[in-house]
Amino acid sequence: MVTAFVMIKANTGEADRLRDEIKAIDGVESAHIVAGDVDIIAKADVGTPAEVKDIAATRIQSIDGIEDTQTYIAMD
Repeated sequence: MVTAFVMIKANTGEADRLRDEIKAIDGVESAHIVAGDVDIIAKADVGTPAEVKDIAATRIQSIDGIEDTQTYIAMD
């Protein structure tokens, strides 16, 4: 199992809608609106690093209103 955390910057005023869309993606375990440098943190639990890439680089980044993402794969 591969666990990854995706840090997401969103357009102003879009965080609630974006969180809900991100949570609906298969493989995303949770998504939370946070304070700080990013607006949303999503946690993905999937079988392979390629699935992390699909979630972060394809599915999340294609949502209208997402400005930027950074993905971190857990090492333990």
